[in-house]
Amino acid sequence: MFSGSIPALPTPFRNGVIDEGALRDHVSWLIEQGSSGLAACGTTGEAASLSQAEHRQVLEICVSESDGRVPVIAGCGTANTAATLEHIRHARDSGAAAAMVMPPYYVRPGQRGVIAHFEELAIHGGLPIVLYNVPARTGTDIIPETMGNLVAAYPKTFVAVKDATGAIDRASSQRAACGPDFCQLSGNDETALGFMASGGSGSISVTANVAPRLCADFQDACRRGDFSSALDFQDRLWALHRAMFAEPSPGPLKYAMSKVRAGYSAQMRLPMVGIDAETRRAVDRSLEMTLQPELLSTQ
Repeated sequence: MFSGSIPALPTPFRNGVIDEGALRDHVSWLIEQGSSGLAACGTTGEAASLSQAEHRQVLEICVSESDGRVPVIAGCGTANTAATLEHIRHARDSGAAAAMVMPPYYVRPGQRGVIAHFEELAIHGGLPIVLYNVPARTGTDIIPETMGNLVAAYPKTFVAVKDATGAIDRASSQRAACGPDFCQLSGNDETALGFMASGGSGSISVTANVAPRLCADFQDACRRGDFSSALDFQDRLWALHRAMFAEPSPGPLKYAMSKVRAGYSAQMRLPMVGIDAETRRAVDRSLEMTLQPELLSTQ
C-alpha cells in the first residue's frame, strides 16, 4: 500500500501559530522532488504540542495541498484509546489514506492491552492503520507475535508498520509473523539500508524533508535491488542522518529546513527548544557534505 520515501513532516510555526503557507509550500516541494507519500502529525510534527484544532488543521492542509498526488498518512496516536479513535475518524473524514498509531504512551500497556487497544480502533475507526512501533518513546513494544495476530485478525485494517525500533532483525521477524507481503516501513534513517535489504517497502523519513530527491533515489535503488547504488546514497546521506538527531528531533531538522528552504522558520514549541551552537555547526557541516552548496537556501 505504501512504498518509497515518505517524509515525516515537521509542523512550521511562525509567531507561535501554524504557518500554513510554509506547510503548503513544503508539501508541494516534497512531492515535486519525488516523495511517494507524506506522514503528518507524528513525532517530527510535534503532534504532542498541538491542540486538537491545530492537529486537525495540519492534517487538512496536508491532504488539501497533496490533492491526491501522493497518499497522506495521519498521525493519530495518543495516550488513550478514545482520543486516538477521535483522531482516526477525523483523518478518515479528511481524506487521509491511513492512520499511523503507536501504542498508548506513558501508560505502558502489556501486550493484551496493546491488542485490545488496536482491536477497538480496527472495529470503530473505519480507516487503514499503520502500526507505529517506537518503544523508546512509548515505553511499549509491539512484539512481532502481537503484530502478526493483529494482521491475521484484521488484514484490511493493519496494512503496514512504521518500525522505529532500530533493530535490523525486526524486519525479518515481522516478515515471518505477518507474511512477506506485509508493508514494512523503516522509521530510522540510519538503519534504513539494512531494513530495506531485509524486506522493507520504504521509509518514513526525517532526512527526506531536507534531501527529498536523494532519499527518493535511495529508495528507488533499494526497490530495484541495486544495493550498490543504495550504499552510495547511504554514504552521501550518512552525516545528515546523524545530524538530524544530534539533539531531540525536530530541532536539528527545523534548523536545517531554515537553511535549505528560504523563509522557513526554525521555531519550535515548548517544551522543545532551538538547537545550540555546536549542533548548528554539525548540521551546517552535514548539509555541505550532502547537498551541493550552491543549492542551499534555494531548493
